[in-house]
Amino acid sequence: MRRMCVALSVLFLSASSVGAVSFDWAVIGNPGNPADNTGYGSVGYQYSISKTEVTNAQYIEFLNAVAKDDTYDLYSVTMGNTYGGITRNGTSGSYTYTLKDNDANWANRPVVYVSWYDVLRFVNWLHNGQPTGEQDTTTTEYGAYDLSLIGVQRIVRLEGANVFLPNNNEWYKAAYYDPITKVYYDYATGTNTQPDNNVPDDDTGNSANYYNRNLSPYYSTEVGAYYESVSPYGTYDQSGNVSEWTESAPDSNIIVPNRYHRGGSWFHTSSQLTRQISNGPTHEDDCLGFRIASFYTGEEGGNEPIPEPASIGLVMLSLSGLALRRAKKS
Repeated sequence: MRRMCVALSVLFLSASSVGAVSFDWAVIGNPGNPADNTGYGSVGYQYSISKTEVTNAQYIEFLNAVAKDDTYDLYSVTMGNTYGGITRNGTSGSYTYTLKDNDANWANRPVVYVSWYDVLRFVNWLHNGQPTGEQDTTTTEYGAYDLSLIGVQRIVRLEGANVFLPNNNEWYKAAYYDPITKVYYDYATGTNTQPDNNVPDDDTGNSANYYNRNLSPYYSTEVGAYYESVSPYGTYDQSGNVSEWTESAPDSNIIVPNRYHRGGSWFHTSSQLTRQISNGPTHEDDCLGFRIASFYTGEEGGNEPIPEPASIGLVMLSLSGLALRRAKKS
């Protein structure tokens, strides 16, 4: 099977940003692809999805930019326990955030103990250009999503969102659809064969971090550590490591619905690698994180966002690399 991924790094910069958070993107093309037999995966437009899950280091940049008071509890004290990788220091008004135990091994592992609302606020911060300041409509409360509507009206993606949480179809397509063969695979490693749960050093090209209790003290692996075990579009860890929030909800008729997360985790058995689970939007746990998506596609010969992004002034797009990679999987 041939795999193709177009990778680019997009740097969101703000004049007041503490430190720019960047992502390596996989461009998800082939708009208008059919759905899988599950009903998921059809997407009528081109978009990008982060090749890896959001890390502790990236979330620390966010916290240090906007959470000196932490008005909306973006930090959970459980982030400093056995399975989390972030510590908070100081008092309200002067909080700072660092890697737990100043251990650099936590930096590139996925952030956990984040609620669905935490995720939307992180996304709004990116959409707004990564500004520094307390949480308000210019930092975390408005942008891709309007968080003032919590408990009042259903939260949905706003028109003009530059960065967003992938919905079920966007997440599913990036994980399982092969744009070359035009088929869906059962696992996000480009195969219908259940992945093994080898450690990254023994990556077979069909490996994932699931139900592996021998990875103490970190349990999760560094994002992208299973370098050979990528989806057809070139994403990592959509099977295993941590389960990932999506934008979608199982019930479209209530104001505060549960939200789906997908992909299984280091804690889950193999049967949960392909399941979707729903929890309330305030739910947090030790094996639940997220990745993000964008309409920036940065194709060769140009770097035009599709569709046109909202004009936010503070966002600069930097194309630091464009690579076309093809590989064959036996």
